[in-house]
Amino acid sequence: MDDVDLKAMMTLMHDGRISWAALGELLGMSAPSAAERVRKLEAGGAILGYAARPDPTTLGFGLAAFIGVTLERPEHRQTFLKLVAKQGEVQECHHVAGDYDYLLKVRCRSMSDLDRFISETLKGIRGVAQTRTTIVLSTNKETLALPLGGTQP
Repeated sequence: MDDVDLKAMMTLMHDGRISWAALGELLGMSAPSAAERVRKLEAGGAILGYAARPDPTTLGFGLAAFIGVTLERPEHRQTFLKLVAKQGEVQECHHVAGDYDYLLKVRCRSMSDLDRFISETLKGIRGVAQTRTTIVLSTNKETLALPLGGTQP
C-alpha cells in the first residue's frame, strides 16, 4: 500500500460517499483512476464494505453495555459464537485475554431489554458460566477509522 492508497483509505474512512471526481482531485488523479485504486483496495481486502452509520439513540437503541462472558470450558466456544452471531443486540464480540473469555458490545432499547438479553438469551446459552455487565453512561468517541498515519483529510 503506497501513500496514495493510504490517502484514499483515510479519505474513505471519513467520507465513504465522496464522489470519484472529488477523491481523484484529492489524490491528484482522474476520477476513473481513483475508482480503479479503490477497486484494487476492495479486491485486496483492505476495504471490507460500506454501510450507513446509524445513530443508535435516534433509532431507539440508546442503552449500550459491555458484557464480559466466561465460558465453562473451551468446547462450548463454537456453540456460544454461533448463537451470539445471531443476536441483533450484539454489535461486537471479541475473544479477549484477562478476566473473561469474550467481551460483547451490545445495544438495547431499554434496561428491561438488556435484562432479558442477559438473563434469558445470553445465560441460556449452554456453557456460559458467568457474565459481568458494564453500562455505558456516555460515549465520547466511537469510530471505525484506523490510525493509518498522516493527517486526516
